[in-house]
Amino acid sequence: MSNAPVNNGRRRFLTAATSVVGGVGVVGVAVPFIGSWNPSARAKAAGAPVEVNVGKIQPGQLVRAEWRGKPVYVVRRSEKTVSDLAKHDGQLKDPKSEVAQQPEYATNAFRSIKPEFLVALGVCTHLGCAPTYHKDDFDQFVEGVSEGFFCPCHGSKFDMAGRVFQSVPAPSNLMVPEHSFPSDDTLLVGVGPGEA
Repeated sequence: MSNAPVNNGRRRFLTAATSVVGGVGVVGVAVPFIGSWNPSARAKAAGAPVEVNVGKIQPGQLVRAEWRGKPVYVVRRSEKTVSDLAKHDGQLKDPKSEVAQQPEYATNAFRSIKPEFLVALGVCTHLGCAPTYHKDDFDQFVEGVSEGFFCPCHGSKFDMAGRVFQSVPAPSNLMVPEHSFPSDDTLLVGVGPGEA
């Protein structure tokens, strides 16, 4: 043991400096560790709502968006298309959408919140192919119906409400995702009314 005088000021400084450096080190390790518990940006984006500007969509026009890695078809239906929906109910497997392929608020004749807009996943319920939209020539697939969706993989056919026709491989109507209209020109896919 040395007989040199003890410098208490220096001892306190070294103790405080070591504590600060140790504290910074603990924070430096803890922040990335705790941050690793959060979902990645890719995971957040995969489930995040998607905003679609519907203000410029013309009647009869289809716009595609992507939500959770799947295509979403948004079609602005004309007044004639909306009024024609009930004319072919007898040709459909599930005309009243009794199989839950849509949110409760979209269980209606239009399968949507606003009759003028169809919002549906562009994924055939048979084997997951992408049906194609036929605006004026759908009657080549279903007599008397001018617009609809035809799945080229196995021949499934859907009307302008995404309802499946009889005698095709698809077992059910196209899925309608949660959606809402925060404004007249904005569609939010992935969030229902009042959830935003």
